[in-house]
Amino acid sequence: MVLSIPMVTTFVVYILLMLGIGFYAYFATKNFDDYILGGRSLGGFVTALSAGASDMSGWLLMGLPGAIYTVGLSESWIAIGLILGAYLNWKFVAGRLRVHTEVNNNALTLPDYFSHRFDDHSNILRVISAVIILVFFCIYCASGIVASARLFENTFHLSYGQAICIGAASTIIYTFIGGFLAVSWTDTIQASLMLFALILTPIFVILASGGAHASIDIIQQQQGAKLLLTKNLTAISLVSLLGWGLGYLGQPHILARFMAARSKATIVTATRISMSWMILCLAGAVSIGILGNAYFLTHPDQVSVLGGNNETIFIKLATLLFNPWIAGIVLSAILAAVMSTLSCQLLVASSAITEDIYKAFFRKNASQSELVWVGRMMVLVVALIAILLALNPKSEVLNLVSYAWSGFGAAFGPVILISIFWRDITKNAALAGMIIGSVTVIIWKNTQWFGLYEIIPGFFLATAAIILISKIEGGANKILHQRFDEANQLFQAEK
Repeated sequence: MVLSIPMVTTFVVYILLMLGIGFYAYFATKNFDDYILGGRSLGGFVTALSAGASDMSGWLLMGLPGAIYTVGLSESWIAIGLILGAYLNWKFVAGRLRVHTEVNNNALTLPDYFSHRFDDHSNILRVISAVIILVFFCIYCASGIVASARLFENTFHLSYGQAICIGAASTIIYTFIGGFLAVSWTDTIQASLMLFALILTPIFVILASGGAHASIDIIQQQQGAKLLLTKNLTAISLVSLLGWGLGYLGQPHILARFMAARSKATIVTATRISMSWMILCLAGAVSIGILGNAYFLTHPDQVSVLGGNNETIFIKLATLLFNPWIAGIVLSAILAAVMSTLSCQLLVASSAITEDIYKAFFRKNASQSELVWVGRMMVLVVALIAILLALNPKSEVLNLVSYAWSGFGAAFGPVILISIFWRDITKNAALAGMIIGSVTVIIWKNTQWFGLYEIIPGFFLATAAIILISKIEGGANKILHQRFDEANQLFQAEK
């Protein structure tokens, strides 16, 4: 099959632009703080779009539209849950976590924060949290590599192996070279591209289906149940879908953006920008899914292009509706979504190895230059593991991604939330919360009790354990009280 020159050109230009930003960020990276958190220098606009882009992976442009197209609007409750969770995260966690990590020895990573927040000289919190990050992020990264491989495979008719190499290399290189600044700056461009694609595509779908009223009418007449928000929805399934929002409280790659913000005031600005971007993107993804039904009902001869894989609906609609140049730009949004999430996951996993294992246990006096290069090497190591997990095109690794979201949410969410609001949380309580949260997720996922999404029991059992053990131990000591009060006062004083 002949390749589309405009689409190839668009993808090549996009990838070269990302690599160029990586090289530019290389010269702005002076030390390990710069490489991991950009020197805590991000402004509101970059913080907002970087947090959004690092959160929304290829799921936004493939998984969600595919689910809406197949089932209907009842699947959109997950989007509602995510919007609520993201807003609460920005409102109550972002600013406080930014201040608490700075007060606690200018912590660069979550394990580092846990270690200093709870005065843990045994480093058990550091080790356990770093292991949780590494395990889940290797799976997360593998899913991103598979998603990018599928995009190149289907768009340019490459073999799966070739697609993996191109998709992985394009992200790994700029992350390796530029670190956090490269990831954050490219996230800003990628978030803008995603928004452009998710607003433009539904408009063209409506025009191609005879207008907004005609689109809704044909769905109502032939597949009316898909327009119902309550189709096949039980109380448990509704709670499960909304429960996805809890995951935001414990995602290391999102929390890292809060830690890197310039100040509390930056967070306020970023909240407005990020939430506006998120709502528009999710609305666009839902619109593509539901309006895709109208398009293919109006053009039944074209349904076969989906090939039975409804998750490709965005790709197919873009190919059908736009000229090749515009289609190349729109489809680059899928690559942008994958690259933005994969890059920040690689960086967070690398920082956990470098800061919380290499520096903490082997080279406490390592120079800044040494740490930066170790960090770069660890990006390659984590990427290699992820590629090995993704090599089998029939691998079930994508089915394990829910482990990562719910695992992080249940293991870290309660500890983060309580540690920035309650001065009496203890080290043993935090450790118990991490272990109980993650173990509950694994057990619940494998037993499928009541059909309830595993993050919900994991989150609440971890929360109960933290509060109960802290009470039994009589609360935190004076040192922890003083450090908490210092952070709380600084948070209140910042404008």
